Amino acid sequence: MVATLFPVGVEEAIVQKRGKRLIGPVTASFDKGGPHIVIGPNGAGKTTLLRLIHGLERARAGHVSYGSCEVREAYRRQSFVFQKPIMLARSALENMMYPLRLHGVSRGEARSQAEAALDAVGLSESAETRATFLSGGEAQKLAIGRALITKPELLILDEPTASLDGSATRDIENLIMKAADDGVEIIMTTHDMGQARRLAACIFFLHHGKLVEKTDAAAFFAKPQSEAAHRFINGEII
Repeated sequence: MVATLFPVGVEEAIVQKRGKRLIGPVTASFDKGGPHIVIGPNGAGKTTLLRLIHGLERARAGHVSYGSCEVREAYRRQSFVFQKPIMLARSALENMMYPLRLHGVSRGEARSQAEAALDAVGLSESAETRATFLSGGEAQKLAIGRALITKPELLILDEPTASLDGSATRDIENLIMKAADDGVEIIMTTHDMGQARRLAACIFFLHHGKLVEKTDAAAFFAKPQSEAAHRFINGEII
């Protein structure tokens, strides 16, 4: 029987650094049927939660589970896109090829797949451009394409449009929804309530490192259950 990645479960997890608790205890479950959008004020612990799920942070207490997958296998079946894309000092094409080469794909096949992936994210004409010279929107398109090229089951995105203009934001949202339509589960943070309304199937609302609400997106925006969430979506400082 093939091991399943979902649900991704966070059980009574606490992340603490230098004596400061960043999140926790947090219990949450991410099953199929996203996108799952994590929102909350600055400092709520959104990025820390995503990093914990992807293994970039370790829990001081509690744990993260991945369906019936072993942890190492679970990490191989997911990809993470940072708020500020991390680009290798190589061409866009070489950046796109890089994860395939790490997975043992031949150079010729990796180049063929990378060219198709660049076309899919609208960067064919920038294939030979040094990735560090791309605009912010182009770099984020490349980062998402690169994250998807290994066909992950789960894509985790941390504020992927935080510094982008409206046009670039629309392009990135289209890529995210295309991935979701293709069966990739999405867990994503955003500070943009309009974006959360457009993309979310389910909302996870964090405040002071705790999960205050998890609910269907339409229900959350129609009638949040907590005073903190109500104030937050109304633009108040909490």
